[in-house]
Amino acid sequence: MDTSSILDEAGIARLVDRFYDKVRTDPLLGPVFNAAVHDWDEHKKLLTSFWCSVALRANSYRGNPMGVHRAQPAIRPGHFERWLALWRETTPEILDEAGTAQMTEYAERIGRSLRLGLNLPEHLQARPLGIPIVGQSRK
Repeated sequence: MDTSSILDEAGIARLVDRFYDKVRTDPLLGPVFNAAVHDWDEHKKLLTSFWCSVALRANSYRGNPMGVHRAQPAIRPGHFERWLALWRETTPEILDEAGTAQMTEYAERIGRSLRLGLNLPEHLQARPLGIPIVGQSRK
């Protein structure tokens, strides 16, 4: 295990690197991510920028997370639950207790927002809201 670090750009970069190494090989998440990500080094840089913008108010991320996730029709509620479980496992390997708590709170909030935007239930047992997404036909 790494020496825990405070929440700074270097710590976030280590977190993103270790976390997405786990995602790539995860039996549930790997197939979805590996089909969508063509250059993992660039993707990790982008995600480090995203998380620095979220956690450090770095304002360095330029992208549309909702649009990216909407373009992935294979995403299901179980993917979010597994993603968050891996995030919770990985953050204390890299960050101190305060950084872990903060990054977990951000991840939970972002996950809820994405699930709502994708019309997915928050939990596997829950039913979707049934609210159509503008520009998408119902199946």
